Amino acid sequence: MTGVAALCVPDATFDARLREVLRSDVEFIELIGDDLVAAGGKRVRPLLVLLAAQALGAQPGSGLAGGWGDVLDLGVGVELLHSASLLHDDLIDDADTRRGQQAAFRRFGNVVSVMSGDFMLSRLLVLLSGMPGGPALTRMFGQTASVICEGEVLQFQLAAYQEYEVRHYLQVIHGKTAALTELAASAPAVLLGAPAHVREALATFGREYGMAFQMQDDLLDLAGDEAVIGKPVGGDLREGKATLPVLALLDGPHGSEVRDIVERRAAQPGDVERVRLLAAQFGALDRTREEIRRRAQLAIDALGALPLSEARAALEGLARREIERLT
Repeated sequence: MTGVAALCVPDATFDARLREVLRSDVEFIELIGDDLVAAGGKRVRPLLVLLAAQALGAQPGSGLAGGWGDVLDLGVGVELLHSASLLHDDLIDDADTRRGQQAAFRRFGNVVSVMSGDFMLSRLLVLLSGMPGGPALTRMFGQTASVICEGEVLQFQLAAYQEYEVRHYLQVIHGKTAALTELAASAPAVLLGAPAHVREALATFGREYGMAFQMQDDLLDLAGDEAVIGKPVGGDLREGKATLPVLALLDGPHGSEVRDIVERRAAQPGDVERVRLLAAQFGALDRTREEIRRRAQLAIDALGALPLSEARAALEGLARREIERLT
């Protein structure tokens, strides 16, 4: 995933530890945990943890404060927080599938899905309690969890009140995505006792990378090729969400028309196609691409506070990939 073979990334060892932490005597919880491990996914967030730790000098088997076992557990903890939020999100969004599998709440019911997410959060607390710097890390995870919740609720609030502003959009995507990538990149600095300026540099990297990542997903939702992204375009419009290219259109000559489409959740035939056309015609897509480039470059620049290493290069590569996906 990183292109640097010498680096430790989430692999079978990570999955084994994740499975161990999720072990339960309750069959339904065990099955949901097994599905989480088996589904895999990109593991972007634990990857950030492992790369950031290695950029700070930690290596498997090293004797640094925290040790590699704690680094691995920190990656597991980030994945637990992410997975718990997905279990809850799927129920809220009435989703049918997750990573190609039937959504947990459809398979086991609402109560089992919600409580299994809570079970993951409880196991996360246990992990953090045994780490060096446990109180500080617990505070970081707790603050991130609250930001995630606020972002999700704000998204529904904005659609209900039909409030469409860039500042609100940025707050939503920070909560949905960037808060967790910010945590993943910066928590290893706390675990390993890095200086404050290094912690802030990694936090900036994680935040700006996450913002670029989510903006990219939102751009593809409107302008992508269905055959490539694997789902119908226009999903955000159909949910009444105004993403960055749509917000750019609202300030243009066709703003009233686009607002009507967003407010009726693209319910009429041709609504999505009309917004796609306007976004391309009036430069909304290009402005969004430029903002993605800017955010990704901010992420790369932040890593200048770290010494040169393969791990730093791998982190930079993740941000550069968001720029490359625009071409």
